[in-house]
Amino acid sequence: MPEEKPVSSAPAYLRTIDSLLDIIAAICRVVTGVSLVVLTVIFGWLVFGRYVLNATPTWVEQAALLLVMTIAFLGAAVGVHENTHLAVTALRSAVPPAVRTVFVVITDFLLAGFGLLMLVYGAQLTMFKWGSMIPLIQLPEGLRSLPLTIGGGLILLFSLAHLLHLALGRDTRSDTIQ
Repeated sequence: MPEEKPVSSAPAYLRTIDSLLDIIAAICRVVTGVSLVVLTVIFGWLVFGRYVLNATPTWVEQAALLLVMTIAFLGAAVGVHENTHLAVTALRSAVPPAVRTVFVVITDFLLAGFGLLMLVYGAQLTMFKWGSMIPLIQLPEGLRSLPLTIGGGLILLFSLAHLLHLALGRDTRSDTIQ
């Protein structure tokens, strides 16, 4: 990996980009956190309704699917931004630093490509399904794939930012086995 450089010595445009990406990641963390709390509450309501009121709220399953999609795809995007996504680093850690940098670049390009595919095909799926409604909650069916689309776009954006940092020799990510 390239030598770590202080953030303050980075060009102003790079600090601005990093600040914007940090804000986007923070918003995603808030949305996923709120989604997780809402998911917990509605499942509590499901259990209460089923066993105490003897009237199962049928909408919970459909709402839960939307929340799980939001948590999964926005959480994955944040993982890419913060370099905490699932990765196997044993091979990268075993090779010399120059080869490790090549592996990191390949990984970032693969993530960017995967994010692009998620964005493009997720957008197509979202538009295709937008006209029909989700049963029981009467929301557009396209909402199910909207987190896929947004998450893919963010994975692409965050991966490109990592590649920019690498190209400028300012990548400060650590690549160790923990």
